[in-house]
Amino acid sequence: MQIDYQNIIEKAYRQTQPLKDPGKLADYIPELANVDPGQFGVHYTNLDGADFGMGDNQVRFSIQSIAKVLSLTLAYKMVGEKIWERIDVEPSGTKFDSLLLLEINNGIPRNPFINAGAMVVCDILVSHLINARMEFLDFVRDLSDLPDLAYSDTIADSEKAHGHRNVALCNFIKSLGNIQNKPAEVLDFYFDMCSLEMNCRELSRTFSFLANGGVKVSDQKEIISTNMSKRINALMLTCGFYDESGEFAFKVGLPGKSGVGGGIVALYPRHFTIAAWSPRLNPKGNSFKGMKFLEEFTNHSELTIF
Repeated sequence: MQIDYQNIIEKAYRQTQPLKDPGKLADYIPELANVDPGQFGVHYTNLDGADFGMGDNQVRFSIQSIAKVLSLTLAYKMVGEKIWERIDVEPSGTKFDSLLLLEINNGIPRNPFINAGAMVVCDILVSHLINARMEFLDFVRDLSDLPDLAYSDTIADSEKAHGHRNVALCNFIKSLGNIQNKPAEVLDFYFDMCSLEMNCRELSRTFSFLANGGVKVSDQKEIISTNMSKRINALMLTCGFYDESGEFAFKVGLPGKSGVGGGIVALYPRHFTIAAWSPRLNPKGNSFKGMKFLEEFTNHSELTIF
């Protein structure tokens, strides 16, 4: 059956765009509070190369926690299954920057997408790379086919100046023995990683390797094995939306990952990736309109992994 994705996206976008958005900007990172809150873009990329976007889909934004999927991909590629000795694979059930479960679990974060888990992933990369900051950037540049991709020093500096809770998290994990490098070095890399900027089109294309069994679509290069891709997709489904992951799986039914910059990327294995961006966040830290759009998109297309 041929599905008219363009018509479905147009319908879902037009239903979502006029909704009153009760969300708030992520003003605890001051630089993110300067973003125009009315922007809203979406972009769809099919594995056969077809793509379509609407709205502010060409405006770059801070992808924030969405980058955690990419750092996990590189670390998993490098150390293999040993990575799960230092990070669990369970939904947290708590806020993304919570310290509550770390002491109970002896410094093992519940999953790689909460802040604590992403810091352990960064620590692994710092240990295994000569220059984690540049080698990770080179990895994402190659993955995205964006040779000009760069960290945003302005956003990274804004996070470094106000990320006191993240500093506490990293030092707490260090005290429990699951950070091996200097916390300051790990945190610098973590803040840089989260400062990457892409637009919806770039983001949907970058993540297409996870919809394609770990193989990059543009040049058919294997990034990770099919089995690793499956595991990362499973983690995105169960843990990709902080303590709202169950809600996203229930209403949307696709693996995905959100960031407090207002971006969301989701995918349907062997078919497509889709990205949405609207900077106003709901109380759980996820884009209000992004969540609504993706719910409408899967309702109209009737395509979910379930």
